[in-house]
Amino acid sequence: MNSLKVTRDIDTGAAVRSALRTLETEHAGIAALLESLGDGLGGPFAEAARLLASIRGRAIVTGVGKSGHIGTKIAATLSSTGTPATFVHPAEANHGDMGTITRDDAIIAMSWSGETVELKGIVAYSRRFSIPLIAVTSNPSSALGKASDIVLALPRAAEACPHGLAPTTSTTMQLVLGDALAIALLEARGFTPDHFRTFHPGGQLGANLTRVGDIMHTGDAIPLVSGGCTVPEAVQVLAEKRFGCVGVVNCDGELAGIITDGDLARSITRNLADLHVEDIMTVDPKVVAEDTFAATAMEMLDRYRISALLVTDGRKPVGVLHFHDLLRIGAA
Repeated sequence: MNSLKVTRDIDTGAAVRSALRTLETEHAGIAALLESLGDGLGGPFAEAARLLASIRGRAIVTGVGKSGHIGTKIAATLSSTGTPATFVHPAEANHGDMGTITRDDAIIAMSWSGETVELKGIVAYSRRFSIPLIAVTSNPSSALGKASDIVLALPRAAEACPHGLAPTTSTTMQLVLGDALAIALLEARGFTPDHFRTFHPGGQLGANLTRVGDIMHTGDAIPLVSGGCTVPEAVQVLAEKRFGCVGVVNCDGELAGIITDGDLARSITRNLADLHVEDIMTVDPKVVAEDTFAATAMEMLDRYRISALLVTDGRKPVGVLHFHDLLRIGAA
């Protein structure tokens, strides 16, 4: 059976038609799930969210086969969005891992049929120690459904597999329902981007959630000149600081304008030695605050095609951020 080979060429049209049938079939499953949430599934869903929000322990997600793989992802999504969770394989639970489940936890058991034999041990354990049990199944009348405190009944829908055998639409609905549960809990907990950064410190996601104030240059590194100074004086500061820009501040220390390499290039035909900064500076320059996310700063640099941003507190410059700073942390 493992030596099955493609007996004919797969042309572009056939592949695309197959993909469209799969997407349409799974889309129909999601549409059925959407309808169910607006009908009988809504109450149990809210009850499950309230339960998971109230426990002192973790959400224990379990399942076998494709349901188990989906359960692993759901546990990861819950954990990363503020609801501590872990996946426990029912077979391993029957051989000692049951000890990871405490009375403070709640179990989410996933089984399309609700009759998965491997789940019997973990279901019995939940009943023996009064651990809340949430079933995700298409069969509320199954052994799993009858044993559970809350049943999230998935609507029956056709699998995308032409033989109706390979879990496809069913696992998509499981995944979507798990995502919906995680987001409902995220919103109920008031989970913020700062919380998200705490749980995702690595990679580009963590970099994008870094605050500008954490990576900006401060103090003497900020390229600033006072209003009324000459353009050559500003050019000297621009060359020394090497950020491609220099801010111009008024007598109150507030930002009045900015001079960039581009401003100098556009004034090259003028006698710069006779000019003051006010003659060539750009007033009302683009700035960011210290609590701006790196991703937002990067979007501004791209949108306005500039290489640096002055960071202000109100109208007073407190730092400078360069494209290279975002590149260094992985946000660019």
